[in-house]
Amino acid sequence: MNILAALASLSALLTFLIHTFAGGREVARPLLADTHLPPASKWLNYYCWHITTFLLAAMTIAFAATALDPRFAAFPLLLGPLALCLSGLSAIIAMKAGIAPLRLPSTSLFALTGALGIAAIIAAPA
Repeated sequence: MNILAALASLSALLTFLIHTFAGGREVARPLLADTHLPPASKWLNYYCWHITTFLLAAMTIAFAATALDPRFAAFPLLLGPLALCLSGLSAIIAMKAGIAPLRLPSTSLFALTGALGIAAIIAAPA
């Protein structure tokens, strides 16, 4: 078993749960309640919210598959760097908004998932 891939899967699962439950309450509900955004902007943002939900679920499953079966060892090659890019994007958006980057959970959670994913690649037997 690739323990680091298993930890990346747990990190992605934690991110999924925080995004879905805490984020749904703190971000998605207020977005939907907003009456000042143009409808296309509001609903496109809600669509992007769900893209993130699906991506986090897929990351959880893919890292778990890698942990359990070395035939799936290529998944972290994409998902580790992707998670790090999403962490960086979160930090950039936070700074643009005048928010401390670590105040957005996505910055640290994607960084953790990405770092574990890359560590899973490095530690995997050849």
